[in-house]
Amino acid sequence: MMRGEARSFAAIRKDRAADIDRWLTDLFRTAATRPYAREGGSGGKGGFPDERGPAASHGTGLTGIEHSGIGHGGAGPNGISGVALVAVGSLGRGELAPGSDLDLVLLHNGRDDVARIADRIWYPIWDSGIGLDHSVRTVDEAVKVAREDLKAVLGLIQARHVVGDPELTRAVREAVLAEWRADSRRRLAELRASADKRAESGGELAFLLEPDLKDARGGLRDVQAMQAVAAAWVASAPGPRVREAYELLLDIRHGLHLVTARGTDRLVLQEQDAVAGTLGLLDAEALMRRLAEAGRTVSHAFDATWRTVDRLLTGPAPRGRRPLADGVVEHGGEVVLARGANPRTDPTLVLRAAAAAAEAGLPLAPATVSALAAQSPPLPVPWPPEARGALVALLGAGRAAVPVWEELDQAGVLVKLIPDWERVRHRPQRNPVHRYTVDRHLIETAAGAAAFTREVSRPDLLLISALLHDVGKGWPGDHSTTGEIVARDIGTRMGLPPADVEILATVVRHHLLLPETATRRDLDDPVTISRVAEAVGSREVLELLSALAVADGNATGPAAWNSWKASLVSDLVRRVRSVLSGTPPAPAPALSPEQAALARHGGGAVRVNGSAVTVVAPDRPGLLWRAAGVLAAHRMAVRSASAASAGSTAVIEFVVVPEYGTPPDPATLEADLRLVLAGRLDIEQRLARRARSMRPSRVPVAPPRVTLVDDASLTASVVEVRAHDRPGLLWRIGRAFGECGLDVRAARVETLGAEAVDVFYVADRTGRPLLDEQQRIQVREHVLAALR
Repeated sequence: MMRGEARSFAAIRKDRAADIDRWLTDLFRTAATRPYAREGGSGGKGGFPDERGPAASHGTGLTGIEHSGIGHGGAGPNGISGVALVAVGSLGRGELAPGSDLDLVLLHNGRDDVARIADRIWYPIWDSGIGLDHSVRTVDEAVKVAREDLKAVLGLIQARHVVGDPELTRAVREAVLAEWRADSRRRLAELRASADKRAESGGELAFLLEPDLKDARGGLRDVQAMQAVAAAWVASAPGPRVREAYELLLDIRHGLHLVTARGTDRLVLQEQDAVAGTLGLLDAEALMRRLAEAGRTVSHAFDATWRTVDRLLTGPAPRGRRPLADGVVEHGGEVVLARGANPRTDPTLVLRAAAAAAEAGLPLAPATVSALAAQSPPLPVPWPPEARGALVALLGAGRAAVPVWEELDQAGVLVKLIPDWERVRHRPQRNPVHRYTVDRHLIETAAGAAAFTREVSRPDLLLISALLHDVGKGWPGDHSTTGEIVARDIGTRMGLPPADVEILATVVRHHLLLPETATRRDLDDPVTISRVAEAVGSREVLELLSALAVADGNATGPAAWNSWKASLVSDLVRRVRSVLSGTPPAPAPALSPEQAALARHGGGAVRVNGSAVTVVAPDRPGLLWRAAGVLAAHRMAVRSASAASAGSTAVIEFVVVPEYGTPPDPATLEADLRLVLAGRLDIEQRLARRARSMRPSRVPVAPPRVTLVDDASLTASVVEVRAHDRPGLLWRIGRAFGECGLDVRAARVETLGAEAVDVFYVADRTGRPLLDEQQRIQVREHVLAALR
């Protein structure tokens, strides 16, 4: 729970607001009915009654925006009319903290004695020592000021009648609200610009060491801005979770005023333990963890509110539904479930929908998130490969993954998927080097690691290790040591093969090895390099640690990563790589006994068995990519493929899944494969038509990478291609090889999440590897051009 056992001051706020109202009512009636004589502020009728000390403060929290708040209604018993006292700001909302000022407006209808009445109200307040922000205006003047001043209109939207002529208060509120709604396009743009400016200067409340409770992003003013949007009838008022977060922020601010004995909104480090004590919490960490959750709840709702504003003010989104993944479509600028999709019978749908949203750069619709959170059954343990692939695809979307991850977190989905996540969720890092809570740092690191997926042979393990590298901070002891244990458990839960679990655990255990060694040890000492090489164990782990070091440093903050440290780590990696250079390359794909038996029969054959597609045909240039083109034309995504030959016969094994919807009819797919083998199907034209119907991706991805690997084969050139997966990718690569006059002798194709890691063994028309450097450059550039 966000609040947990934290003490609430809501009842005290309510009582305090009533006391203030009674005092102001007495002041007003005295001022409006007695001959002028300034009363002292510390005694008599002008003194503040029932002083209870600083603990007696605040009001009832969130008040309905449309509620007029008329407390004593109409003219007083002495027949006072034509003048009214109105509370705005924290008093108007009933949220006075011990150090808050009073914000008051004296409305009048042109009475010539209004200045005398005002003086007789303001002076006793000043004499009492309470801060006062005041104004005296007619109804027309108040409306005019609200028309031109954002702060004034926000105050009057939530104005509360205290005493006097209620018709004046009603007239102002109705006029201000009517203009606010009529001019909502301009005024809401002004409100958003003001909120953006505050966020830029105040930072994010959830992640700051010393946050400003009012002005930081996710703070009190953001909730008040959402209330103002609701007053314009553009979006709904803040929901129960936001109201709970808001009340907690008010209580923390109340405790801060008690501790400091002044009206401050910045929660500095040295006051946090004491403020935690006023709320009955154990320590500052418990306080800041709850504060982080409240701030993130507010920020999440704030973003959702502005998405609603954008949709309503910019006009309707394009009609229709665009498929994004199996059971997931885009509709109205949001990601929703397709008709017929059922979370109850499809436990991987939640991750598939999240990955589709991140890759499309779109938000998950709130109703969709709620349905997925409420209806999705637990994932089976170990996870099925589809679930793991969807998680990797989500993380691989980079920055676009962060808001989607936050959506899942707010809905409580993450702790169901990864129970150990609860230990790091909202956990503060009370260290000026870190700019995020532990859990936010983890997803930020994973998002940053997506830029390096082309640099490693296992992008899936890079992204998962980035997500889990600090997971040990949720447990006592050295977080690298405990993290290794937790990561091994999570990796096993996710269904990673045992060898991959060990790599993941090793990367988490040694995720600080490179930066700490590079900055604290002598890199010219051979012992330093040999010890790092021994700990790392392989070039595969080294490249994972190298990429993770950069992503981790950048996500931590500018003090944790700079060009000096980057150069030292790069130098260390270069030296360790030379020690590990004896690692042999992976062998070329070879036929399995079953494939060899098929090849012995010769001729042409196509077999479709569920997700497995086998093509056996006389070996000839272009066979692989033409078969891949048929699969792409039928909306089949190639998850893996291997191609090898025996004599003059080639055998290609594909593992495919439908991009969305039901798979195509196997008979139709087999027929098209036979047609393309016979040269009677123009697959290029069919794919071109499909490409024209697809919308370009809104999410930037790392550029593709094409590498010719030296010394990996004596009979062929090995070309490694790493790129973001998309329909027809294998067809594009193979066609580029064909246009360069190359024949694919063997291939190993694998899709890890949304990342394709493909290796091709190619030879020229004479059957020889590529030896001419100019030709090698040309091949590389041609394949890259096909991928762009």
